[in-house]
Amino acid sequence: MHIEEGQLKNFLLDSGLVSRAQIEDASKGAKSGESVGDALVSLGAISDDDLRRVEAAVLGIPFVNLERERIDPDILSLIPEPVARTHNIVAFKRDGDSLQVAMLDTDDLAAIDFIRKKTHLKIMPRLTGRDSMRSVLVQYQKSLKAEFGDIIAREAQSLEAVGTGGAMSEEDLKQAAEHLPIVRIVDALLRHAIIQGASDIHIEPQEKELLVRYRIDGILRDAMTLPKGAADGITARIKVLSNLRLDEKRLPQDGRFKVENEGDRVSLRVSVLPTAFGEKIVMRLLPEGRRGLTLEWLGFHGQGLEQIHEAMKQTIGMILSTGPTGSGKTTTLYTMLDILNRPSVNISTIEDPIEYQMPRVNQTQVRPDIGFSFANGLRTLMRQDPDIIMVGEIRDKETASLAVNAALTGHLVLSTLHTNTAAGAIARLLDMDAEAFLLVSTLRVVIGQRLVRQLCERREEYKPTQRELESLSKIADLNRVLAALKAENIVDKKATWKDIPFYRPTASAECEDGYHGRVGLYEIMHVSSAIKELIDKRASSDAIQAQACKEGMLTMAEDGIFKAAQGLTSLEEVLRVISE
Repeated sequence: MHIEEGQLKNFLLDSGLVSRAQIEDASKGAKSGESVGDALVSLGAISDDDLRRVEAAVLGIPFVNLERERIDPDILSLIPEPVARTHNIVAFKRDGDSLQVAMLDTDDLAAIDFIRKKTHLKIMPRLTGRDSMRSVLVQYQKSLKAEFGDIIAREAQSLEAVGTGGAMSEEDLKQAAEHLPIVRIVDALLRHAIIQGASDIHIEPQEKELLVRYRIDGILRDAMTLPKGAADGITARIKVLSNLRLDEKRLPQDGRFKVENEGDRVSLRVSVLPTAFGEKIVMRLLPEGRRGLTLEWLGFHGQGLEQIHEAMKQTIGMILSTGPTGSGKTTTLYTMLDILNRPSVNISTIEDPIEYQMPRVNQTQVRPDIGFSFANGLRTLMRQDPDIIMVGEIRDKETASLAVNAALTGHLVLSTLHTNTAAGAIARLLDMDAEAFLLVSTLRVVIGQRLVRQLCERREEYKPTQRELESLSKIADLNRVLAALKAENIVDKKATWKDIPFYRPTASAECEDGYHGRVGLYEIMHVSSAIKELIDKRASSDAIQAQACKEGMLTMAEDGIFKAAQGLTSLEEVLRVISE
């Protein structure tokens, strides 16, 4: 099933993913033995996922994305872990005497033959992407509690001996940080947090124990309790990794370090805070190299998606993402930057902190402690000949004024605001003394967003009662939601709400609480001529939102009901998030 280079080039051109010039550049720059497809991926012209999809089309083999799938352990174990890792091949679905396997290289006939002989099943190869393969391979890992149980059972006495609860000298702390049980526990904590998709690790000293919690899919959950005696050693270990002062226990400290797990590089942002029972540590996990995300994957769709793409085509103006902390604003902006990131443009950012490092993007970290603020950084960026500017957050009048003026003078500006709704961003900017006539000239699109947990594949279907529909109608215009579902061919053109099923989470061994991963709820406010008139008149947020809805904008509540009708999330989850 070998793919000829000429055939691949023709398919790539026909797909519209790359230009002939990009293919020629890739062919010239390809390393010895490297295909033109791999060279295009190396140059950033296409994503690995896109290449695999094209290869699947050439070979006539289905493409599968398993990033959000939890594979039945009985099916996954049909291929031993060493074979799966060595050959990048995993079993994911069985139907009678047929076994579907996902691969990166369908030319690996030896692996297919081995699996056929071992399972005595008919093997049906499917192509998948590297991120998809990696997400399935981590499912081979042992559970968190089993791993910790092994470590603690073997090292309990050593752990108790690490700290005595009294004051430890700097030299004692250095030794504790290198103590083998401490090193192993910290490594296991980090490894399992990455595997489980945690966004944060909390290590909290209590009166008699050390509590470890993970934030997964936005929910903070207990992961493990450790002996109190291990607290000083674990804190010291993390401080050593983060280059923080070991002897400083009275003041907060912030640091950063990187780890690698199964080929994934993760940057950890560390915050240490003194508490009544010791130093609490919170580590934010920031995966590196998160390229290839799309707005569609984040949950954008329909008219709003088209309006965002139209705004991104402009060379001047401002695109804002709004919402509370942890609502995915930065991920939205990074995804836009990834789409906009081309050799022909100069992209500069000013951030606090730099969350994801992006190639070909000039990223700057603010340093308020030395007087380097968003405003100072943005003022300097304007002298760096940028085409596109990302300001991590508009926090004050000076930054707001500079961002608006940058959008007015030939730059595309992306930024965030802490407001509850898209329409609320206008009032916030006016409160920051931004001139209404300048906002009218610069604002293109304002996005309001939240994150909800996604339902697993196994879920319970049900039809809502009339009372439930009446309750939903108090927070959303169900007629507009139904019209959007029909316009995007999610439901039949003749469907009514009585015909549309919703879903509840179903717990299983693979999906503990029925949810896995998160998706965004959005309201995308296109700044139309009618909304510009309202801004110029300093109309209220309610009036601006009413006009945006009249022009087709779905509110976050309505987008939540839309996604619940798609089966992506539950109504309970939507109501939980929008009521926060």
